[in-house]
Amino acid sequence: MPELPEVETICRGLNQATLDREMLGGDVLLNSTIARSISATDFLTQLKGKSIARWYRRGKYLLAELSQFPEGEREKGKGGEFRDQTPSSSPLPSSLLLPSKAGWLGVHLRMTGQLLWVNRSEPLQKHARVRLFFEGNQELRFVDQRTFGQMWYVPAETEVSGTVIGLKLLGPEPFSDEFTTEYLTRKLHRRGRPIKTALLDQALIAGLGNIYADETLFLSGVMPTTLCADLTAEQIGRIHTAIIQVLQKAIESGGTTFSNFLNVQGVNGNYGGVAWVYNRAGQPCRTCSTTIERIKLAGRSTHFCPACQQ
Repeated sequence: MPELPEVETICRGLNQATLDREMLGGDVLLNSTIARSISATDFLTQLKGKSIARWYRRGKYLLAELSQFPEGEREKGKGGEFRDQTPSSSPLPSSLLLPSKAGWLGVHLRMTGQLLWVNRSEPLQKHARVRLFFEGNQELRFVDQRTFGQMWYVPAETEVSGTVIGLKLLGPEPFSDEFTTEYLTRKLHRRGRPIKTALLDQALIAGLGNIYADETLFLSGVMPTTLCADLTAEQIGRIHTAIIQVLQKAIESGGTTFSNFLNVQGVNGNYGGVAWVYNRAGQPCRTCSTTIERIKLAGRSTHFCPACQQ
């Protein structure tokens, strides 16, 4: 499943490729991909003639602020190239997801979703679900093997979280001022669940998932089975630092590709090659050479070094 670094990588790529281009229409190949608040036909109708002003990321959600495409721009044609100077993405606090004059487009990739920026002549992938056609013979193609991903259209002058309900449940962004050691200590205090399970709770931290929870606990030297209530102040401080460190490294590496993650240009992420423990069961620890172990914890694969983590 794409986690914060993968979604951030996609968001930055979308900001390089898709801004200020008129949407000419599209094709919904799987109706259930469009959230039930609107039909597939109305979804495409509402997007036609609009453009994307900017993409944002909130947790694992992608959110595009829409604008009405200026009439005078229609003859210009912007081709299919990536632009060199475009705004990078930034986490968007829920308090800033305000109504827009042209609405919003929301996307959640779930387990296997991919957003690909391709030429319309590109052969259609087997699991293509939605196609959005842009000027310059380009399209944004949503590919999703497991079909759990969703797209939303948020009408003009409507609060985003009123349509994309999951946004209301998210905790703070890991890079935000709100995510402090004090916050983490307060949230973990007296909790009887394992720390690995807690880190996967999107209401605690937005965007952290299975891969980077394992990596975080390795760097902080904490066993994933340790109960939150048993953590010391020092351990919580190390976990807080490691979360930020791991996510920054993964973003710099363009995310992780273990199965199906691709950026908008169809390129794999590179973090998997430097992962400390995730997906390395049976291999030697990069620090002490002890064999990395794998267990199931709350139904999720969990990787750790029994020597480096206590």
